[in-house]
Amino acid sequence: MSLYQRQQPLPPAAKPYPLSPRASFNAQTQRTIPSFFLSRSGLVSILALLLLLGVFLPLSRPMAALFSSSSSVDARRASASRWKDYTLARAAAFAARNSTVIVCAVSQPYLPFLNNWLISVARQKRQQQVIVIAEDYATLYEVNRRWPGHAVLVPPAPDSQTAHKFGSQGFFNFTSRRPRHLLHILELGYSVMYNDVDMVWLADPFRYLEGNHDVYFTDDMAAVSTVDAFNVVWGSEYEDMCRP
Repeated sequence: MSLYQRQQPLPPAAKPYPLSPRASFNAQTQRTIPSFFLSRSGLVSILALLLLLGVFLPLSRPMAALFSSSSSVDARRASASRWKDYTLARAAAFAARNSTVIVCAVSQPYLPFLNNWLISVARQKRQQQVIVIAEDYATLYEVNRRWPGHAVLVPPAPDSQTAHKFGSQGFFNFTSRRPRHLLHILELGYSVMYNDVDMVWLADPFRYLEGNHDVYFTDDMAAVSTVDAFNVVWGSEYEDMCRP
């Protein structure tokens, strides 16, 4: 045989460890996933996911879950012993930021309203300034169990059977207590904003408090033509601390 005879190419050597069908599928998937994220539809999907997280994550904060679960009897008894003697002065000292507190008054039937209002306040980063004046012990214990230090009951607790009947003497006694609570906070040296909980904050209302006044209040019975006509915060009342 001639030394210059062309040699036949050798057949390719078989791989010692051929890929199984499952491994082959995984390898193909790994190549597909990066290409999906780099495509237009992949980028749109990522942006949509980030948008959804930005909208719904605030709802998972403690305020959103404030009234979403039940408590044991032992936990309620422990909470009762801790918060029964909690005073408005201690609550104001705990919640005040820049000598200012935000106050609402709530009874047990209106806890869902409180939850909804707190979510809107939290979006403006003001939730730590809130004091919930509980109108019954059930509200006092429940709010403080989930949000310690932010609820206080000023005794005596109103009669729940008559306090919620609009126009009754019990309802008048129930609502007439609130100005006294605000006066007490003012006498302690704090500024106070009172809010009803059947409203929500669409923006931080404090930036609308213009000028140097003692009281800002809502007037939703007549249209306000100019900003200078009244200093108004819709759905709330703001009182500056007592001046010497």
